[in-house]
Amino acid sequence: MLFNYVAIDNTNVQREGTVEAATIDAAISAVQKRGYTVVSIDPANQKGGLQDILNFEFSFLNTISNKEVVILSRQIATLFQAHVSPLRIFRLLSAEVENPQLRIVMNKIVEDLQGGSSISRALSFHPEVFSSFYVNLVRSGEESGSLEKSFDYLADYLDRSYEIITKARNALVYPAFVVSIFIGVMALMLTMVIPKIAEILVESGQELPIYTRIVIGISDILVNYIGFILIAVAVAGVSFYRFKQTEVGQRAYDEFIISLPYLGDLQRKLLLTRICDNLATMLGSGISMVQALEVTSEVVDNLVYREIIQSALTEVKGGRSFADSISQYPEIPGVLTQMVKVGEETGSLADILNTLANFYRREVNNAVDTLIGLIEPIMIVLLGLGVGTLLASVLMPIYNLTSAF
Repeated sequence: MLFNYVAIDNTNVQREGTVEAATIDAAISAVQKRGYTVVSIDPANQKGGLQDILNFEFSFLNTISNKEVVILSRQIATLFQAHVSPLRIFRLLSAEVENPQLRIVMNKIVEDLQGGSSISRALSFHPEVFSSFYVNLVRSGEESGSLEKSFDYLADYLDRSYEIITKARNALVYPAFVVSIFIGVMALMLTMVIPKIAEILVESGQELPIYTRIVIGISDILVNYIGFILIAVAVAGVSFYRFKQTEVGQRAYDEFIISLPYLGDLQRKLLLTRICDNLATMLGSGISMVQALEVTSEVVDNLVYREIIQSALTEVKGGRSFADSISQYPEIPGVLTQMVKVGEETGSLADILNTLANFYRREVNNAVDTLIGLIEPIMIVLLGLGVGTLLASVLMPIYNLTSAF
C-alpha cells in the first residue's frame, strides 16, 4: 500500500514523498528510519478495481533475484572504477535495469542521494534488496574513502556466494524432478491400473503372494481414502510450516539438517564458507571484529550457527579472543579454530579467514560434484526396485494363473 507523507529532516527542512508499506504503522517506521520526523501521513489515492489486481500481479511476478543483485553490484563496482560520481552511477543503472521492481528501488535511491543522503543510508531503506552485510560494507567504504574497493569486494563476494549456492541448489533439481515424476506415475498406477488387475486376481481365488497383497492394500487405501490422505498431507504441511516459524521449530529443523549423514556435512561446509567469507570480506574492508560478527550473525541462515556467532560476539565484547570463543562448539572444526588463533596472533586474521573460505568452498564444490556423480546410479537402482516390485506383484500372480490352465 502506498502512503503520502510530510516530514521534517535533521536540518528542519520539510520533505514530502511516498513510501510503500503494508500498514500505516509500518509506513511511519519506514519514514522515521530515513531520519525524518513525521508531520502527517495518509494513504495515497488508489486506483482500485482491475488496475490494482494488475499492479499486484505485476509486482509479484517481478521479484528481485540474487542474480540481479550480483549483476548490479558488478556494474556499480565497474562504474566506480571508472571514477563516475555515485549519483550518476545510480541514475545510469536505474535507466538500464529491466526488472520494474528493481528500477523502483533504484529510483528511490537516486531521490535519497539527491536529498543529501549517503549511499549506505539510501541502500539501508531497502533491506529486501541490500542486506545489512551489504550496507555495512558500503558504510565502511564511505568512512575510509574507499568506496570503489568496497563495491569491488561486494561484487566478488556476491559472485562467489551466488556461484556456490546455485551449484548446490542445481544439484538437487534433477533428482527432485525424477522423484516427482516417479511418485506421480506410481500414484496413477496404484489408483487406476492396479484396482482393475486386483479384481481379476481376487476373483481367480488363488493364494496371492505377500508383496502382491501389500500392493493391493496400498492401492485400496489410495482409492478409498484419497481425500482424507490429501487433507492429512495438507494439515501436516501447514503444521510443519507453522512449527518451523517458531524459534523452537526453526532450531529443531536446522539441527536436523546439519545432522544428516551426507547432506548435513555439505550444509555445514556451506555455512562455514559463508561465515569465513563474510568475516574475511568485512575485516579486510577495515570493519571491526565486533561489527563483523554482528552482521555475520544476521546473514547466517542456520539458527545453530547463528547462536554460536552471537555467543562468540558476547565473549569478544568481554575481551576474549574469537578463536577461544568458538573453540568450545563441536560444530566448529578444530582446524578452523587453530587457524583463526594463528591469524589473531600474527595479525593476519582476514587473510586466514579468506584462506579458510576458499578451502571450504573447494570442499563444497567437491562434495556437490560427488553428489551429482552418485545421484544418477542411486536413482536408477531405487527406481528400478520400485518399478520392479510393482510389476512383480502383478505379473507373478498373472503368470501363475495362466500356468494353471
